[in-house]
Amino acid sequence: MLDADLIRRSPKVLLHDHLDGGLRPATIIELAAEAGHRLPTTDVDDLAAWFLQGGEDSDLLTYLAAFEQTVAVMQTPDAIERVTAECVEDLADDGVVHAEVRYAPELSTAGGLTCDEVLAAMDAGARAGAAGRDISVRLLACALRNLDRAEEAFRAAARSREAGSWVVGVDLAGPEAGFPAAKHAGALAAAADAGLRSTLHAGEADGPLSIADALDHGAERLGHGVHVIDDVAADGAMGEVAQRVLDGEVPLEVCPTSNVHTGVAPSIAEHPVQRLRELGFRVTVNTDNRLMSGVTATSELTAVATAFELGLDDLEELAVTAAATAFLTPDERVELAARVQRGFAALRP
Repeated sequence: MLDADLIRRSPKVLLHDHLDGGLRPATIIELAAEAGHRLPTTDVDDLAAWFLQGGEDSDLLTYLAAFEQTVAVMQTPDAIERVTAECVEDLADDGVVHAEVRYAPELSTAGGLTCDEVLAAMDAGARAGAAGRDISVRLLACALRNLDRAEEAFRAAARSREAGSWVVGVDLAGPEAGFPAAKHAGALAAAADAGLRSTLHAGEADGPLSIADALDHGAERLGHGVHVIDDVAADGAMGEVAQRVLDGEVPLEVCPTSNVHTGVAPSIAEHPVQRLRELGFRVTVNTDNRLMSGVTATSELTAVATAFELGLDDLEELAVTAAATAFLTPDERVELAARVQRGFAALRP
């Protein structure tokens, strides 16, 4: 039987983790004091509980409201660099060997920073956090679906990539319904032309049509994508969108606890993550927002393993799938998969 300690020691590959959803409560308090920002509480434990309450028994819009507090303290290069470094440190300490961390740089421009400066601070922080630790890191630049700054953010991402940073891809986040990827078609096409990879939030708070829209606009992976199950009949017969995802081997960045907190699924045990695996979809398991959902990569995998009686082979398969679909070069993906396999081999008697 798997336990949390064994899962913590296993090599994990994390593809979907939001920078502004994973701050340390103590850091938020310190940065808020420096910025003159008023928090709901300045007690570390109470603040952690406040963020978690913002996610439980909620919907996506209520869940997203908690980000106003974290974004408010991420308005200077030093704060962004610190938050990113701590994010990488926390993931490495949890046994994550490769992480792709995402953030919408437009959210940190209220105080005068440019998207370029935000991404530069993220890159500096990621490198500082990874120094001396057994983790590789890549960064993804998000744009918010309901705003009109995708072109600005993605151009900055392209310049950052060209300059040799760890920024490798783009994403659309925020509310899905009424804000299709098609709204940002030009920005997404330009990002692809610049060599940036694409993983778009879709099928989280909206249905299969949102997934089709994301695929139509270049999504190589689906952020969440869990509502693809709505296009699968009880007998396993696939609808057009589900078949397209399956045939295209499009990876799903599934975040079960976050989905419970936003009302996508009533519980981990009732989440379709395991059914999606059984149907042949390329499933990865991720944290989404560690602070808002009170999770780590270890706790997320432990919850899924417990609910569906998974074994070490299942966890290895999830990690290898994530390694194979990471936004790395082909050689880097091969090496990462081999590293994961060596790590799991060392855990077996």
